[in-house]
Amino acid sequence: MNTHHPILIVGAGLGGLTLARVLHVHGIEAAVFDLETDRYARTQGGMLDIHTENGQVALRHAGLIDGFGALVHPGGESERVLDKDAAMRWERVDDGTGDRPEVDRGQLRDLLLDSLPEGTVRWGRQVTAATPLGGGRHEVTFADGATLTTDLLVGADGAWSRIRPLVSDAWPTYTGISFVEADLLDADAHHPKEAAVVGNGTLFALEGGRGFLAHRTTSGKLHIYTALRAPADWLDTIDFNDIEASKARVLAEFEDWDESLTELVANADGRLVPRKVNALPVGHRWERAPGVTLLGDAAHLMSPFAGEGANLAMLDGALLGQEIAEHPGEIEQALTAYEDALFPRSAAKAQESVEGLELCFSENAVDRLVEMFSTAPADNA
Repeated sequence: MNTHHPILIVGAGLGGLTLARVLHVHGIEAAVFDLETDRYARTQGGMLDIHTENGQVALRHAGLIDGFGALVHPGGESERVLDKDAAMRWERVDDGTGDRPEVDRGQLRDLLLDSLPEGTVRWGRQVTAATPLGGGRHEVTFADGATLTTDLLVGADGAWSRIRPLVSDAWPTYTGISFVEADLLDADAHHPKEAAVVGNGTLFALEGGRGFLAHRTTSGKLHIYTALRAPADWLDTIDFNDIEASKARVLAEFEDWDESLTELVANADGRLVPRKVNALPVGHRWERAPGVTLLGDAAHLMSPFAGEGANLAMLDGALLGQEIAEHPGEIEQALTAYEDALFPRSAAKAQESVEGLELCFSENAVDRLVEMFSTAPADNA
């Protein structure tokens, strides 16, 4: 087994895989290490809207734009806004002219994985530490005690990155918003009432610092996010192993909401999944450190209320790969050029996410959402 890799990427998420793919397109080998046991170890979340200015740019760099087009969910750009009484306040039907098509995150990840040479991703390899060796080289230590060295170490390992401490002492903090995720499987057949409420695309039902976000997936499942402002320890007080008790605890926060909305949780299949929404500081940046950089959530974790996390991660990976290809033998020049563009780009989107969060959880969220959607161009709504 190789004990040295010229380029070592930690994390096989969308950003790390896009970097590996763009490098492969340019004939540059990279090794990707991920803690999951295999590509099927866990589900990959719900739907993503892939934006023209970043996610689709990344896919073009990766040579995968046609494969991406085959994954697009017809009707997925439909959106609707309801108030807590389930009254329709705004709706847009996907007519096929929008430029932020929806795709299943898992299918998009499969597209990237399938585009890489076999063996590029090493599964079941959890990184526990990384140590500078001088001259830009690093030693990476794994949970089983094994070590590897590399000339370029890329942290694509998400919110709780093991690589970030090499360049920054920043750490994600709680935004004040907690999610509880749920699924309704084969909705048209088994949950027709709930399917009718959600519609063909995305649902926003938000009021008074809480609400329901939902979308229909390509598999016909409804993925539900119950969201609310809550103390950092609120989720910790709920036993999510007890399905009925956890549903009751969550729905106690929505006693005055219409039953057609609360049934999105009450009738969910399986366990509810808690998730605290964390973020790095807006404008997170670091001084150039030889032989190491970050991308995606490791670099700029933000709340999902700008819809930019996956798009930025993919663009980060693509542009880092391009810089490496355009600066053969000049890693530091490549990293400097990459980070000079990364920092302002991610700061702007992180600020948008802060503003989006405040809008969605304001007292008059529905009115503000309707105003924003009604005045925005259709392809940016």
